[in-house]
Amino acid sequence: MSARKHYFTSESVTEGHPDKLCDQISDGVLDACLENDIYSRVACETYVTMGLLIVGGEITTSKFVHVHEICRKIIEGIGYDHPKYGFDFHTCAILNAIHSQSPDISQGVDAGGAGDQGLMFGYACKETKELMPLAIMLAQKLALRLTNVRKDKILKYLGPDGKTQVTIEYDNGKPVRVDSVVLASQHTEDILDKSGKRITEKARKEIIREVAGPVLKDWVDKDTKYFVNQTGKFVVGGPQSDTGMTGRKIIVDTYGGTVPHGGGAFSGKDPTKVDRSAAYMCRYIAKNIVAAGLAEKCLIQLAYVIGRADPLSVMVKTEGTSVMPEDSLVKLIRQNFQLTPKGIIESLNLRRPIYRKTASYGHFGRPDPDFTWEKTDKVQALKKQAARL
Repeated sequence: MSARKHYFTSESVTEGHPDKLCDQISDGVLDACLENDIYSRVACETYVTMGLLIVGGEITTSKFVHVHEICRKIIEGIGYDHPKYGFDFHTCAILNAIHSQSPDISQGVDAGGAGDQGLMFGYACKETKELMPLAIMLAQKLALRLTNVRKDKILKYLGPDGKTQVTIEYDNGKPVRVDSVVLASQHTEDILDKSGKRITEKARKEIIREVAGPVLKDWVDKDTKYFVNQTGKFVVGGPQSDTGMTGRKIIVDTYGGTVPHGGGAFSGKDPTKVDRSAAYMCRYIAKNIVAAGLAEKCLIQLAYVIGRADPLSVMVKTEGTSVMPEDSLVKLIRQNFQLTPKGIIESLNLRRPIYRKTASYGHFGRPDPDFTWEKTDKVQALKKQAARL
């Protein structure tokens, strides 16, 4: 094997995965609060297990929010609408344990400061048209395809829960092929073979053809390995088989492990929480730098302390791909991007009920117009100012 070769793997999960179910409910509650009161302070956490869903956290908002109704509607929309999946919106118990935000935190946020301390990262690279790492983009698209194949009834036997994983082979730092693909999807019993322990070969081939084929296309070759429901079967899934919690899929939500993560989850948090809003700003900055041709890879870090508006630090790393010194890039960032919580919220227009759809299939690399952090509207300004430095 050439010393230039290496392999990198990223994973994703479907919207029916218990952790993602929780992320969507937390963001669904956030959206409902922002729809009625754009200045709502929300830190909503969700926990799910067999037959029970608990929603808790700290919320300060001016209008009543129907938490139970929001939860049941989201669970139904995901596809847990029948007892055959071991969890359904009709019968699951829901416990509401929400209270108001601490006044000690509130006084710092009211003054325009960050809602917490922490460090956030953003990244962009030229591996894909989305300026994202290839492995996570393919894993996300496979997870979405699993859901679409189920909801469009192309494969009627699939259930809401599922996971994907993609391993990319790199040669001299460039992605060249997909080495392996993992597809795990909940399903009904009617595709089990005579032993009752494994899905049929026919079903396995159908899943590869209908899910992997349209997504992976020319990235696969005759040596690509496929692992489909590798234990044999996946009948028991969702909250019946595994607990779920908000914020447990932070690598799935971001860059698939390609770069560091600050550790803070996104879902259920209003934009005064820099865990979310500053991470979006980091992606916005990194994407514009790469789109402007100032670097082929760009990692941004911002750090904050509770109650203070300006970031404690701004870091740029380009792995030697920048056309200019990294300290010059920092100057460009400070000149062109608003880095206070208030500035981030205003420049990215974050006080809107847009967050539930971020909670599945990644927060980055998607063309949705509500994902303002994906815009490349700073490219021309960056190019012009870089030419003067």
